[in-house]
Formats: sequence, C-alpha cells, structure tokens
Amino acid sequence: MTVLASQLDRSAEEFARRRVRMEALVAELRERSALVARGGGEEATARHRARGKLTARERIDRLVDPDTAFLELNALAAWDLYDDQAPAAGIVTGIGVIEGRECVIVANDATVKGGSYFPLTV
Repeated sequence: MTVLASQLDRSAEEFARRRVRMEALVAELRERSALVARGGGEEATARHRARGKLTARERIDRLVDPDTAFLELNALAAWDLYDDQAPAAGIVTGIGVIEGRECVIVANDATVKGGSYFPLTV
C-alpha cells in the first residue's frame, strides 16, 4: 500500500493551537457521549433493572456476535433540545454483526421517557 507523505509541521505554532482546540472538542464529545450512554439517569436505570430488564445498550451487547464491534450512529441526535428531559433522542441506533451478518440495530431506551419517541427521534 502506498504511504502518503505529510507536509504537516508538528512544531508549528498553528499546529499547537489547533491540537489544543481539537483535544478540547474530543473531550467534550467523550463527556457528552458518556452522558447519553447513561440514558435516563441512575434512578431510571435502577427502576428499569429492578423490573428485571436490561438497558438498550445491554440488550445490544447481548445481541451482537461476541468479540465484534457495535458502531453506534447518531448518539447525539437531538442533543440538548429537550430541556433536561433527556440528553438526546432516547434511542440507540447502529451497525452490529449478528450471526455473521452486518445489521442495522435500533433499540429504544426505556430509561428515557419510558422508551417513547421524541419528535426528533425519528
């Protein structure tokens, strides 16, 4: 495979400024993603588990083939649009491998508004 040469100057001041900005953006993305992954919060998750139910992400983990990745899509859809009712749209979507086949997976997060859809969920 051909290796592409880079003319990037890692010692340049502009590189340093952009790196700091990108690291801040990545940290913000990770923080928001972690918040969304918590669904409706600790209390809602505890109630859900007390009923003997799995969270949306736990169901997906059990659904996909072992040792395969789940590529979550749109985790931040509707981010910060619902006045603290939910961190995002309350649905987990992505691509995973099931029985050796790549599949689109959609799971409603019942810890967020009982699993019902927000207008921007769809």
